Amino acid sequence: MSAQSPRIAIADQEGQIRRCFDVMRELRPHIATVEEFLERVQRQQQQGYRLASLEVDDQIRAVAGYRYQEMLFHGRVLYVDDLVTREVDRSAGYGGELFDWLVGQAREHECHYFELDSGVQRFDAHRFYLRKRMKIASHHFSLQLR
Repeated sequence: MSAQSPRIAIADQEGQIRRCFDVMRELRPHIATVEEFLERVQRQQQQGYRLASLEVDDQIRAVAGYRYQEMLFHGRVLYVDDLVTREVDRSAGYGGELFDWLVGQAREHECHYFELDSGVQRFDAHRFYLRKRMKIASHHFSLQLR
């Protein structure tokens, strides 16, 4: 039996959000439970956060959290908070397909830029982003307050 075509959808209902947890936890292991994940996503959705999932054969293979922002620096931006493919599905093209879908969303919403931050230790992700023609445009600085 051949695989279904990938389907990308916005997860905005409780059940849809819950289905994304196992994949997102691979990127965000500090979120311990599906209940905590659901609470965080729903709270962030009130601030414009969107959660998209890529599904094949009734399984979530990749997820992305993103938001639209406007910045004085360079106008309208689609900012990707989270982008992860299930470890067992990496190199199958699902991350690339979801990435391309996000870029399409940015264009559709007339964004001037498509941006994300990536942890300095995520070398495989960096290679992926560079292959997708992204540029390292700045350094992101952080001060932990708690």
